[in-house]
Amino acid sequence: MNIEIKDLRYTYPTGLEAISGISLSIKAGEQVAIVGQNGAGKTTLVRHFNGLLQPTAGSVMIGDWETKKQSVAKLASRVGYVFQNPDEQLFSKDVITEITFGPKNLGYSKEKIDSLVGRALAFTELGDRAELNPYDLPPAWRKMVALASIIAMDTPIIIFDEPTTGQDSSNINRIANVIAKLRQEGKTVITITHDIDFCAENFERVIALSKGKVLLDGPARDVLGQEKVLAQTYVDPPQLTRLGKKLGLKETVRNQEEFLKAMK
Repeated sequence: MNIEIKDLRYTYPTGLEAISGISLSIKAGEQVAIVGQNGAGKTTLVRHFNGLLQPTAGSVMIGDWETKKQSVAKLASRVGYVFQNPDEQLFSKDVITEITFGPKNLGYSKEKIDSLVGRALAFTELGDRAELNPYDLPPAWRKMVALASIIAMDTPIIIFDEPTTGQDSSNINRIANVIAKLRQEGKTVITITHDIDFCAENFERVIALSKGKVLLDGPARDVLGQEKVLAQTYVDPPQLTRLGKKLGLKETVRNQEEFLKAMK
């Protein structure tokens, strides 16, 4: 399911124009990271995808639906959104009820709900925590519960808002594994992130925003290699990318595998 954004503009009630004429196309199945400093417009942009915000001007299409003509509830069947802070998202008495709520609310059959919930538990390694209250879990695992609750809805598009914030290396690896599995299923995965190393290792397309406009958009290797342009939005390329440049490597490298290959 494609996302089409045409000349999108959004002005907050305070008069601040947070999005200033963005036009983008995101194809079904793409893995896209959106980067930029605080205030660049990242969250404002993606909250137009599920109708949490409505354009001041321009349009956002999710498949054949124009978002301003659809309710947030209806758009939830196409766009899943994992909030940065899981405590803003969780409300059920136990993990299994939390994960079941989304697909049940979408009207799926019991058989499909059971299948989707089982899949979400497996993806996030929450199977042995299914009966626990989410708030009895540490923050890192509450994040996984929030993630699982969205995965269980089986939406074609999934948005992660700063997925690695506050996560240890084990949970970051779990999140990366979830993204890889969603990629295999052909899901569109979009993330907002300041974790540029996570971005480089897990996403093939990077969009850099600055002051409500697109500064760069393209394959991750091309975007992350433009250190001077990225500096305008206070984003540093990954450590290995910078090291490769200092060593004079011809290719822009994004991760350890590419770095070692280039060194050979």
